[in-house]
Amino acid sequence: MRRLPLRRLVTLATLAALGAATLGSTAACGDDSDGTGGSSGPVTLRLGYFPNITHAPAVVGVEKGIFTEKLGADVKLDPKTFNAGPAAIEAIFSGALDATYIGPNPTVNAFSKSKGEAVRVISGAASGGVALVVKPGITDAQGLKGRKISTPQLGNTQDVAIRYWLKQQGLTTTKEGGGDVKIVPQENAQTVETFTSGAIDGAWVPEPFVSRLINAGGKVLVDERDLWPDRKFVITNLLVSTKFLKAHPDVVQKLVDAQVAANEFVNTKPDEAQQAISDALGKITGKPLDLKLIKQAWPTLEFTNDPIPSSLKAGLDHAVDVGLTEPVDLNGLYDLKYLNNSLKAAGKPEVVQP
Repeated sequence: MRRLPLRRLVTLATLAALGAATLGSTAACGDDSDGTGGSSGPVTLRLGYFPNITHAPAVVGVEKGIFTEKLGADVKLDPKTFNAGPAAIEAIFSGALDATYIGPNPTVNAFSKSKGEAVRVISGAASGGVALVVKPGITDAQGLKGRKISTPQLGNTQDVAIRYWLKQQGLTTTKEGGGDVKIVPQENAQTVETFTSGAIDGAWVPEPFVSRLINAGGKVLVDERDLWPDRKFVITNLLVSTKFLKAHPDVVQKLVDAQVAANEFVNTKPDEAQQAISDALGKITGKPLDLKLIKQAWPTLEFTNDPIPSSLKAGLDHAVDVGLTEPVDLNGLYDLKYLNNSLKAAGKPEVVQP
């Protein structure tokens, strides 16, 4: 048998030692991806949310340390902010995000695109806070004929809401901006400028843009709460990736505990919560949100742990009705056992699992 040169033997021995060390290191740093609880170090929870009032439980929960406290020393919180639902969902799909606060329409899209596999709703967060604000001379739906009305994005939650409402009033719209009422999708940050310049005649938007438009001379023609049973409809819920849920159900339970605690703070200490939102948005965006504006918008919102599944389903039906999406089977979207565990522990009424 041919003998290997000494240099070759040394190289092979070195590679073998490095391989063994790598395997040992990998085994010691397992991420508990099988959900068996074998992680030897802290779990990182990458949590997404938007820097706005409708995500108040998340903003306040992070700013006041509620999430860090409830998650405990074994979980490292890595908060990440987003300005749009599609970006947060893409981060979930790519594995860059584990959970996020998000609106109903992106929730449905994520569930649909992944064929019901990628995400689960584990809690609600907020209801309400949306209205159609128009020029003072417009007094009813018929007064919108030939007018330009903005929404945040084609096919988004508010875009669906106005198109469905207009159809109920006998008025037409098209995806291209035609019909009786011209729908002009644009970023919320643009709406005050375009409204005051006369480029648009109104907007169906969430807070704080409702209040900003009112302060710019507009008036509320439709408070969306008036269109829903008990004036309740989901504007923000808490979504988790099923991969993370399966790997770390204990962390998900702590996350929901934190959400319930954050909502308790927001509802029982509104002044402190409002100041925390102003401060937090100042750190995130470089400019604190005017405290007077927050206080003005606050009464239009209800911070609730109930995700109000019936309103999400109705919103989907409305989107189908106006031709913006196809029907989606939502069976399996909600996993509310963690929420009910938290509510029961806090002595609060449980919610019904759809």
